Amino acid sequence: MAKPELTSYAEVMIGADALHALVVAIWQAAGSAPREATLVADHLVEANRAGHDSHGVGMIPRYMRACREGELKLNTHVQLVRDAGAVLTLEGARGFGQVVAFEAMERGIERAKQLGVCAVGLRNAHHIGRIGHWAEQCARAGLVSFHFVNVAGDPLVAPFGGIDRRFGTNPFCAAFPREGRAPLVLDFATSAIAAGKVRVAFNKGIDTPAGALIDVDGRPTRDPGALFSEGQHGALLAFGGDVAGHKGAGLAAMCEIFAGALTGGFTTHAETVITSNAIVNCMMSVIVDPAAFDAPDKDQEADAFVDWLKAARRAERTEEILLPGERENATRRERAEKGIPVDMTSWAQIIDAARAVGMTDAAIAQYEAR
Repeated sequence: MAKPELTSYAEVMIGADALHALVVAIWQAAGSAPREATLVADHLVEANRAGHDSHGVGMIPRYMRACREGELKLNTHVQLVRDAGAVLTLEGARGFGQVVAFEAMERGIERAKQLGVCAVGLRNAHHIGRIGHWAEQCARAGLVSFHFVNVAGDPLVAPFGGIDRRFGTNPFCAAFPREGRAPLVLDFATSAIAAGKVRVAFNKGIDTPAGALIDVDGRPTRDPGALFSEGQHGALLAFGGDVAGHKGAGLAAMCEIFAGALTGGFTTHAETVITSNAIVNCMMSVIVDPAAFDAPDKDQEADAFVDWLKAARRAERTEEILLPGERENATRRERAEKGIPVDMTSWAQIIDAARAVGMTDAAIAQYEAR
């Protein structure tokens, strides 16, 4: 394709293949083995393709800072801590989450196919990114899964009724495979919006949605600087807002306990707050082989419910009632045709990261032009 095109929204548009090749080149230049660089690129670019720019290539600058600090450990693989049959405890050792989570799911998938179910505790991984990626890995193997994750030591979200940061954006994800069709994938942060979406808004110079942020004094704000400007200490709110925020905050708390405590990792409290650029995740995943249930009509029953749901009368200005994962699939189709948008601030930071690991402008341009 041609060089990235500047849009009217201060973004560049770049094809997925070119972006993938650039990400691989950056991490190989930084010292990653080819397989590691490829897995990282697979994950980051796929997040962008699905419309989750908060977890896409814009993470590269922070990963690079964490790497320089010695917090992100290149070429590290998942380590088995305990094998209890249907329960596996795995250590991430601050390795690339895109690698150690992939390897953890591989082990969990293999064991679930043997026993019908496997609970996987992955602890102390560097940022494992978009959790839907791991649910989709299980779904491709024909397996159901659900995942509880904490962002350990990185409090950004206020508890319901509070105004101080006390826990991370702690995502939850579940997926149901469907033969010959895209799986149903529910994947969301328990905060009103992901922290990465605030970062993207900050880089673009635009407001965040109403009801997502409070400033340091607990007042509602739409300024992403409340979270990302130096010296400001505002907080994200849990999903549900003033009326049902206890639901988002409650699920976030259970993600913290299931992922951080149950796996043998760590939870967020005063003694564990991380002050570096590291992002540490722990994840408790339950992977199930549908064949282990006595449910020969499961697909027909799922389809009947889907048809029933989609036949509901639509609210004004609603074109279609969407299933979990359908918005991402539509974005994938659109971005396959038009390219992936990256805001100019993030793009400049990515190019700076490439230069910092020794890539020349000529080498960078070679990948941009693919």
